[in-house]
Formats: sequence, C-alpha cells, structure tokens
Amino acid sequence: MSAKDQIKQTVTSNDVVLFMKGTKSMPQCGFSSRVAGVLNFMGVEFADVNVLADDGIRQGIKDFSDWPTIPQLYVKGEFVGGCDIITEMTLSGELDTLFEEKGVAFDKAAADKIREANG
Repeated sequence: MSAKDQIKQTVTSNDVVLFMKGTKSMPQCGFSSRVAGVLNFMGVEFADVNVLADDGIRQGIKDFSDWPTIPQLYVKGEFVGGCDIITEMTLSGELDTLFEEKGVAFDKAAADKIREANG
C-alpha cells in the first residue's frame, strides 16, 4: 500500500486524526505537543500518526494536504490545519463549532477553560 493510500485510509476511517512528530502520549516537537495537548485537554478521541516512524508518511502527508508542516489535523476526512490554525481556532471558538457540526464529542467546559486562560 502506498503512503498516499495509507494516509487516505487513516483519515477516512477515523473521525479525528493528528499527523504529528511523536505520539499523543509522548510528542516529540513543541507544535505537535500543543495540538495534541489541546485535543487531550478537550477530551477529543483522536488517532495519532507518528510521522517520525515512517519517512514515506512524513513526506506523503505534506503532499496529500499540500501543506508543508507537521502537525496536521484532520476531522471527518477533511484537513483542518496545523498548529497556528488549530491554536487560533481553539481561542476563537471555531474549533468547538467545527466539532459540533461534525458530531465530534469534546468537553465544552475544557475548551472554555483554554480560552479563559489565554484571554
């Protein structure tokens, strides 16, 4: 199976997927850590794909999304963005709206706490 096929299968078979450096329990870069931390804090169930474990996936995800950086968040098969975009969406409440529209369970109170702490 090609990297592109693996990526496509992963994003279509999981509601929320984070392509990251490291894993959700042990991120290996600050940007990946920030996005995984937000998702974990908000109680979002997500699949993590460690791009450091496979060079084909590491380059393949950049080609797949036409986005040059890692981490990359996918929700219901759609590319949402990287660290800066996810941070911005979290603080503006757009991420809450996206999860609500897509039927992804999350802790609204936790999302509100993130905004309060960064307000």
